[in-house]
Amino acid sequence: MTTISMASSSPTSTFLNLPNRKPNRWVSSVNMKRVSASVKGELTSTEGVKLTQGTGNLPKLVITSPYGSEAEIYLFGACLTSWKTATGKDLLFVRPDAVFNGQKPISGGIPHCFPQFGPGKIQQHGFARNVNWSILESESVEGKPVVTFELKDSPYSRSMWDFSFHALYKVILDSTNLSTELTVKNTDDKPFSFSTALHTYFRASVTGAAVTGLKGRKTLNKDPDPNNPLESVEERNVVTFPGFVDCVYLDAPNELILDNGLGDKISIKNTNWSDAVLWNPHLQMEACYKDFVCVENAQIKDVQLEPNQSWTATQQLSVA
Repeated sequence: MTTISMASSSPTSTFLNLPNRKPNRWVSSVNMKRVSASVKGELTSTEGVKLTQGTGNLPKLVITSPYGSEAEIYLFGACLTSWKTATGKDLLFVRPDAVFNGQKPISGGIPHCFPQFGPGKIQQHGFARNVNWSILESESVEGKPVVTFELKDSPYSRSMWDFSFHALYKVILDSTNLSTELTVKNTDDKPFSFSTALHTYFRASVTGAAVTGLKGRKTLNKDPDPNNPLESVEERNVVTFPGFVDCVYLDAPNELILDNGLGDKISIKNTNWSDAVLWNPHLQMEACYKDFVCVENAQIKDVQLEPNQSWTATQQLSVA
């Protein structure tokens, strides 16, 4: 069930704000309460949070927990591209054809799909993965680094989706957990609707990867015709990836288990993400399809927000 709330006033201070369409223009000096950074990426004042330059000179945050786990988040798209446990093993996957030029979405990690999932009236999967987000806040909570990003409407977003909004994306890193919280608030004077998803790429051996927890759920299978998905009910206890897979699971449970075929079992828990999507392109991406699977938390049916209403969903990834 989708939960919508009347949101209180959101923070308005922006501590690091890069231009939406010019990600290579760094701020030379930033006056921030919790995060301090220079054009060369100095250590921030929050323990375990560092602003630096990533691939293509795009700014990224590297966050490290006291337990040795680490995550990397690019400000372009607020895209998590790496999640490593203390062993140094990266559980996320970035495609070898990913482009880090600030002109197209980063292909891999955990891209945002907002305000549209899939094809539709605007660009594929919406614009949130194709603009710079800002760092709103960085803090340490019980030793765990917590970073909050924000995205607001801009001339670029309004050129295709003419609404005022405020999105917050919180990332929390623990020893074996990576948690996120996405909040979307309607700051317009008229209602709007949206769909959204976290398009998570997990590193995997596709022949050994399997997902449990989906039996009995209604499916919309986009193979062979994505424009006319086949409706059915999942009958398998364990769902595998024997070939091309592009399937939506409606009213999905709040926990799925992914066996990545590489010796890891990953729990994918959520609140308020109503659906799930499994995807692997198979021979459409012959260079890399064997090395990943996508298990996505999604909100396929449009969420309708009245002015000042907000919608929040959380995801928690954990590995045993």
